[in-house]
This record gives sequence, C-alpha cells and structure tokens, in this order.
Amino acid sequence: MSARTLVVVRHAKAGHAPGLPDSERPLTSGGERDARTAGEEIRRFATMLNPVLVLCSPSVRTRRTAELLGLDASVEIERDIYEAYPDDLLGVLRRTDGEIASVVLVGHNPGVHELVTALTDARLDGFPPGAYAVIELDVPWEDAAPGTGRLVQVSRP
Repeated sequence: MSARTLVVVRHAKAGHAPGLPDSERPLTSGGERDARTAGEEIRRFATMLNPVLVLCSPSVRTRRTAELLGLDASVEIERDIYEAYPDDLLGVLRRTDGEIASVVLVGHNPGVHELVTALTDARLDGFPPGAYAVIELDVPWEDAAPGTGRLVQVSRP
C-alpha cells in the first residue's frame, strides 16, 4: 500500500463586518493574496501530491480559499468541517474513498491546527490564517488516527 498525503489548510485571513454571520465572513485582500500564494506552493508539489479531492468547510472564507488554491481537484463541501474538533475532522477523513491517495482539507482553527498536531505528534508554534501542513499517512483513510502521520512540511504566510 502506498502512503496517503493530506494537505491541511487553514482558511486565509478573513475580515469582520458588524452584523455579518461568522460563516459569511469574506477574505481580506491580504487573505486572497495569501491563498493564491499557498496554492502556488502546493501546486509545485502537484506532480508528487496530485490531489484529486478538496474537502472544504461551507463557510465563505474556506470556499474562497479553496477556490484560490487553484487546484485541479473536485471540491466537496463538508458541513462537518465547520466548527470541527480534531475527532470530527478525522471522521471526515475516514469517509474518504480508499482509492484517493491525496486530499486537501480546508478548515478552521483550532480544529485544523489540533488535527495536524494529533496526526503527527509535532509541536507547531501556531497555525495562522493561510497556513498549511503536508502530512504523509502510511495507513488507509479509514484508519487515520492520532500518531499515524508524519509531518513533511509546514508553511505560514
């Protein structure tokens, strides 16, 4: 069995607007720039990673981040990623088709930060908006659990 690759992306910087629900917050202009930059970096690995699936929270800021990554992959909106804890995110990953070798998950803190640290046992000093982590797993998606991953790369805007 070959390794699985997971790219965990925290949505890029979002603005605040009085009266706007949290789920509707848009990216700032700097957030749009950071999401494009992250996408350029991730696409450089495209020949190695070749992600075919992006799992994305339904919020405006995560959907826009996923769009700006510019990946040639289908995007599935997953309600369970919004306001998720690491166990919720693991549940989403465990439902992934076993034939898929590389997945990008676009979500929110603290869940995505805690997912990266749980999977890899790595200590990360923060996971700011627009950050991403590349993780290799030597287990099928259905067996993804704390400690089953290896941190390959972390990038922060």
